[in-house]
Amino acid sequence: MRLSPSALNLFLECPKCFYLEYKLGIHRPKGPFPSLPGGMDILIKKHFDRCRLLGQMPSEIAGKVEGRLFPDLEILNKWRNWRSGLVYRDKESGVDLSGALDDCLVAGGRYAPMDYKTRGFDVKDGGELFYQNQMNCYELMLQGQGLPTVGLAWLIYWIPKEIEKGGVVKFVIDVKKMSVDGETALRVLRAAAKTLQGTAPKSHSACTFCSWGSGLIAD
Repeated sequence: MRLSPSALNLFLECPKCFYLEYKLGIHRPKGPFPSLPGGMDILIKKHFDRCRLLGQMPSEIAGKVEGRLFPDLEILNKWRNWRSGLVYRDKESGVDLSGALDDCLVAGGRYAPMDYKTRGFDVKDGGELFYQNQMNCYELMLQGQGLPTVGLAWLIYWIPKEIEKGGVVKFVIDVKKMSVDGETALRVLRAAAKTLQGTAPKSHSACTFCSWGSGLIAD
């Protein structure tokens, strides 16, 4: 079986919904998904890659991060594809953890995952912790490639501030540094795998979806 950071996010949020989806193929209802973040992600990658090929750091994050951009664009493009992306193969659980990484920094021969985020409002103190599991997973997947890591990750937020003449949108860039731990991601991966091997977990009291699934499988 192969799981992703988003699958483990679901497990941490509600083990029963995770079980329903990855054991029984019963997915949560989903509404329309906005395309703007995806469009921004493509443009940001192109911008960073132009700087990468010139051996430069994008000016908006220069001096705000530690290290340089991962230089090998061919390898990075593979990591950015969820089909050929980073993989950590856990022999103990028999489950692979895979995902698509936006970017990576290299400092002193050690690697740190970096992810681009687009949001509508300023990031509150501690708001980056919402992505803790995702970045822990990227750390573990880099280790799965045999790469030494530094125990840090970077979130780069693009936040719209105003529209100038001609419809040009002005963004503020907010850089967040966070500590990450691949061992924590590995424990979550193994706990999720164990859940799939057992019986259905009980409904999570704080989950608004479990009532939807309660008629499909008993607690």
